[in-house]
Amino acid sequence: MGAPIEIESVSQWNQTLRSAREANRPIIVDFHAEWCGPCKSIAPIYHQLANQHHRAVFLRVDVDRNQPIAAKYNVTAMPTFVVIRGGEVVDTLRGADAQGLAAMVARHA
Repeated sequence: MGAPIEIESVSQWNQTLRSAREANRPIIVDFHAEWCGPCKSIAPIYHQLANQHHRAVFLRVDVDRNQPIAAKYNVTAMPTFVVIRGGEVVDTLRGADAQGLAAMVARHA
């Protein structure tokens, strides 16, 4: 897939989830915020993983601009990484844990 897709709206989010579900592709979401230092530090690693794992759909959601999406997934800390498969959350990682993120992506992508 390449670079992560920055989600700009709830409708874009819903369409992307629907497309991934129909294609039987896992979704790996980075819930982040512009003001979050740890989010900025792990972003290059997330981008690198997206470039290495083309089967998964990598998304980025700014929690301040997309509060309804963040609320739906109970995101209370940033960064939070969520794996969605078939419309259901199957894994979650909170914090800028590079090794944990790489392991989570390897398990699901």
